[in-house]
Amino acid sequence: MNNKLLLINPVGHDAWDQEIKDYLEPYKEEGTQLDVVSLKPGLPQHLEYHYYEALIAAELLHTIKKAEQEGYDGCIIGCYYDPFLKEAREICEQMVVTAPAEAAMHIATTLGSTFSTIVVRRKCIPDMRDNVFHHGYINKLASFRSLEIGVHELQKDPEYTKQRLREEIRAAIEEDGAEAILLGCTIQLGFFRTLQEEFGVPIIDANIAPLKYAEFLCGLKKKAGWYFSKKALYETPQRGEIKEWGIEKAYGVSGLWD
Repeated sequence: MNNKLLLINPVGHDAWDQEIKDYLEPYKEEGTQLDVVSLKPGLPQHLEYHYYEALIAAELLHTIKKAEQEGYDGCIIGCYYDPFLKEAREICEQMVVTAPAEAAMHIATTLGSTFSTIVVRRKCIPDMRDNVFHHGYINKLASFRSLEIGVHELQKDPEYTKQRLREEIRAAIEEDGAEAILLGCTIQLGFFRTLQEEFGVPIIDANIAPLKYAEFLCGLKKKAGWYFSKKALYETPQRGEIKEWGIEKAYGVSGLWD
C-alpha cells in the first residue's frame, strides 16, 4: 500500500532532517514515501522548556494543515512530548497524525506488560507522565529513568550516551520491573538495536515507532475507513470563524481553510 508521509521535526533548524530520513529508510514499507522537514529558522532549537514548546505551536499546526492540503496520507510530529497532537487531529479532516510517545506506548504495551521510558533530563518527566496518563497506560508504567544529557548532547559522544543508556536500562529492568524500554527522545536514534540484543527486551525507538504506527493508521483508514472521530474531542474548527476572525492573516498564512 502506497503512503505519503511527512515527518516534522518541530524545531527551528534542519540539522537532523537528513539523518532521520536516512535512518528510517530501511524501516518503512516499500510503497511509503517519507519526507522529513523542520520548522522555520528563528524558532526554538529544542523543546526542553514549556515556553519553547508554546512558541512553535502555530507554525507546527499550520505546517500540518498544509501537508494535508498537499495530499499527504499521514504526518508524524517528531518529538517525544507529542506536542499539539490533539490540536493537529482536530484541524485535520483526512490526514492521519501521530507522534512518538503515543506510538511507542501502544507498541510497548502489546509487547510486554510494563515499560520504562528513558528521558534526557528529569525536567521532561512531569509532562511525559501526564502523556502516559492521557493515553491510558499509567498502570503499565514501571518508571522513568533520566540520562541527564541534553538533546543537543546526545550524539556528540555516542559511546558515553550508550553507556548511560545501558546503566538506566539495566536499572529499569532489574529494579523497576520493566518488560519493555522506550527511548524517550527522537535524537536517541541509532542505539536501540545493540542495546536490545544485549538486554533481551523490546527497546522501542522513538523514530521507528511513529513511522510504523502512521503506516498502520493509514492502512486502517484506507482499508476499513477508520479515522479519528469528529463527534467530540477531534471536532474540526469552523472555517467561517477562522476566516471572520482573520486568523490566517494574523499568522501570515493563506489558503489553509479555503
